[in-house]
Amino acid sequence: MTELNDSVLKENETVEVENVSVENTEQEFASATEESVQKEELSLPATRIETVEQIEKAIEGSVSEVKGEIEQLKQHYYKLRIQETESARLAFEASQSEAEEKLPFVVPADELEERLKAALQNFKDKKAKFIAEQEEKREANLAQKQAVLDDMLSLINDADNVNKRYAEFQQMQQSFKNITDIPATAVTSMWKTYQLYVEQFYDMLKINKELRDYDFKKNLEQKTALCEAAEKLVSEKDVISAFKTLQRLHDEWREVGPVDRELRETIWQRFKDASTEVNKRHQQHFESIKAKEKEAEDAKMIICEKSESIDYDALTNFSAWEEKTKEILALQAEWKTLGFASRKVNTQLFERFRKACDNFFAKKSEYYKDVKDTFTSNLEAKQRLCEKAETLKDSTDWQKTTEKMIALQKEWKKIGAVPRKYSDSVWKRFVTACDYFFEQKTVAMKQQNEEEVKNLEAKNVILNKLKSFDESLDTSAAESELRAIIAEWNAIGFVPFKEKDKLNKTFKSELDKQFARLNIQNKSARLSAYETSIKGGNSNKLYNEREKLLKTYERIKLEKQTLQNNMGFLNISSKQGNSFVKEMERKIKKLNEDMDLIVAKIELIDKNM
Repeated sequence: MTELNDSVLKENETVEVENVSVENTEQEFASATEESVQKEELSLPATRIETVEQIEKAIEGSVSEVKGEIEQLKQHYYKLRIQETESARLAFEASQSEAEEKLPFVVPADELEERLKAALQNFKDKKAKFIAEQEEKREANLAQKQAVLDDMLSLINDADNVNKRYAEFQQMQQSFKNITDIPATAVTSMWKTYQLYVEQFYDMLKINKELRDYDFKKNLEQKTALCEAAEKLVSEKDVISAFKTLQRLHDEWREVGPVDRELRETIWQRFKDASTEVNKRHQQHFESIKAKEKEAEDAKMIICEKSESIDYDALTNFSAWEEKTKEILALQAEWKTLGFASRKVNTQLFERFRKACDNFFAKKSEYYKDVKDTFTSNLEAKQRLCEKAETLKDSTDWQKTTEKMIALQKEWKKIGAVPRKYSDSVWKRFVTACDYFFEQKTVAMKQQNEEEVKNLEAKNVILNKLKSFDESLDTSAAESELRAIIAEWNAIGFVPFKEKDKLNKTFKSELDKQFARLNIQNKSARLSAYETSIKGGNSNKLYNEREKLLKTYERIKLEKQTLQNNMGFLNISSKQGNSFVKEMERKIKKLNEDMDLIVAKIELIDKNM
């Protein structure tokens, strides 16, 4: 009994180690099915609609048989979607190559995606139901196995009839082995109990040593074959297939009975060593996949951060937007070269990156629209300037029109860019009108300069005549002669601009000398001299002179008001014969004359502006 109990212990240890590799959970089922499908050669449809139809048709099959096919078709669908989108983008960019203003590419809507999602959800529901049914089946199988064990225990406890019930016990063993697929958590305990009952039964049978030796030899041959099969799997190139085959070999090992006690540990160690190598390669394979997934995840995370960290405030022109577009497209191209990240984050990263790209192209489209509206507004503004320039180009009022033309040119510079296809034409239209005016002005100015030189010579003659004025004439004759000189001076046209002020100043000075010598206070004469001094002045100068006269007028008016107020404080007796009062009245009269003269000068300025 001691030898048999030790044998049971070793076999129980064997069962416990073997059970590590048993795949009965939903996750292991899904993983094994997926790995199996990856090896299958599936004829993939050419279009997305055919792909969806094939998925819908495949769903009608068994969940365990079609899961891998559906996953492969789903990936194929999105691959076709990416290819179609890329082709559409390339075609769009090709159609835009000759366009003046490039528009951003908008990804076309996927009208089949909702149908695809509905089919996949249908399969997901079907798969959940299938897994639930499998769990129920496993629980039922477990109950059947437990019932067999209960029967075996009852037989063992019937010690008086053990020998008679040997065939019945063998039938129980076969029934126990025929019941498979139970919950993974119960496998080890089931096999431990089973082998314990078997050992106890054989101990009670006390069968002869030859029969036991025969069973041990047969079991050793089977387990040796299993060891050789497991050792071949170590060199199998397909790691996934080797791992799946090893699971089947472990199931077969459990079904083989014990071997001789002296060989039991050795044969198990051989099988376990081979299993360890296969499991190690399987583990390394998935660790390699996880490392690649982590590398892809990190790279995709960096791409997401780059696409989300764009400084949109710095994109203020077409060049900046186009440069940033190249960067985004480069990131998209780089994304396509990266493998899949882990399943739990791959979709999240893709959605994050797509959102950043969509945001970029939406803002780019908005910028281009705003710029287009601005360009259109600028074009309308420049066209209005063209119309104004064309209206002014035939004007012969050289001074005022020149000022207006220069103002138009300054306004033109302040206006921003216009659409490229109108840029040259609208500029040519504007500059043609401006050039025409200034060319005409140049011709006119050349003629005018020649005439102004002659006028200068004529005015110098009059100025010399005034400087050598005959002072022997009486006042009346001198005043008439001075009026004639003024009229002759005013009748002469413009002189060169740089000589005008100096000449008028000298002429006025000489007139004032004569007026002062003759004591001429005549308002008309003074106005004639003033008109001579302002004639031919530019608008700005005349405007400044007018403002100065208005200020002088207000000052004199205030002074007059003060004198009148002061006189109001004097009584009647003090007014009579008072020289102070007479002086105040004389000043008021003089101020009135000065105010009238200022008003007349302002009227002359308004006439010449």
